[in-house]
Amino acid sequence: MLINLGEKNSLFNQFLMQIRDKEIQKDSMRFRRNLERVGEIFAYEISKTFKYKPLEVTTSLGIAKMVVSDEKPVVASILRAGLPIHQGFLNYFDQGENAFISAYRKYRKDGTFQIKFEHISGPSINGKTVIIVDPMLATGSSMILAYKALLQKGTPKHTHIVSVIASKEGVEHIQKNIGDKNITLWTGAIDDELTVKSYIVPGLGDAGDLAYGTKE
Repeated sequence: MLINLGEKNSLFNQFLMQIRDKEIQKDSMRFRRNLERVGEIFAYEISKTFKYKPLEVTTSLGIAKMVVSDEKPVVASILRAGLPIHQGFLNYFDQGENAFISAYRKYRKDGTFQIKFEHISGPSINGKTVIIVDPMLATGSSMILAYKALLQKGTPKHTHIVSVIASKEGVEHIQKNIGDKNITLWTGAIDDELTVKSYIVPGLGDAGDLAYGTKE
């Protein structure tokens, strides 16, 4: 299943516009905060898919009947760009568990690259709801690598893949290689173009550098 939040008019698109704007991007703190805020919106939307049960809570004046979820998802982020969105999810899923995946593009002399996996840290995901977050879904290769790495920790009940901006090619790659009924792909925009260096156009640039500074 593919869900594109940007297709409907909401405050989400205001934050997405600011994330894309090259002038607003110059403020790295604001850039991180906007990623965090879209993470919060994704969290709210995903919470609608959880199971809920009735509960009674004692107030100072009586008993209130409520319907709540006791779901404790595992939020997994691909370092380092996924960290602000990860925080957005934790702002809402404060009882959630956490996993972190270290993966990066290793470039060759001819400009091509391969996705390198280094390490994964996290709990068992067996029978749990897993949410994998990364700002950009370009080729889809790093997301597939992250998903397969997480499977070392067990078999999830359901997996939500969240990317703020995706390429059409990346979406198709995910659907072809790991598409099944237990995976939902969430995004805020699907851009048509992917450059020869696998950057999304118009995209937003390098989310990790914009959030935390350039790297060597």
